[in-house]
Amino acid sequence: MELVVQSLSADYTHALGYNLGKVLRGGDVVCLSGDLGAGKTALAKGIGEALAVQEPMTSPTFTFQIEYAGMAKDKPVRLIHMDLYRLRYPEEVEIIGVEDVFQEDAICLIEWPGIAEDILPDDSLTIRIEGSGEEPRLIGFSSQGEAWAERLKDSMLFEDQEDL
Repeated sequence: MELVVQSLSADYTHALGYNLGKVLRGGDVVCLSGDLGAGKTALAKGIGEALAVQEPMTSPTFTFQIEYAGMAKDKPVRLIHMDLYRLRYPEEVEIIGVEDVFQEDAICLIEWPGIAEDILPDDSLTIRIEGSGEEPRLIGFSSQGEAWAERLKDSMLFEDQEDL
């Protein structure tokens, strides 16, 4: 599955994350790729808002991961936000326990997932954000199977951007 949308603003990127968050459920792994400043954290904050995360979400660049309490489909869920930017060797992925959080009561958002690609679940959703600064973003959604396409088509991910 491959889908691409254009974001003309940080507000739209946040709203896109919010709409995505509404279709997430425990056990999901979402990989966020893009240059520094592309909007990965803005998207993650939208997801957190949709999951009723109460505390402010920040990028876990220096802590590797931050866990938040949330709700998905009226069930308690842990939102695990990871940032693997500072890792240099695949062995470090195991040391910090990335694979340990792939559980049914957790939704995992992984920024800079490339170093962990060998352990990522086959059914993970990859989101690639291209662009930075004031330019529009191209946001691509991809997965190996069609299950994500079915889940995303009924969300409001690809609605008109005019109001944002």
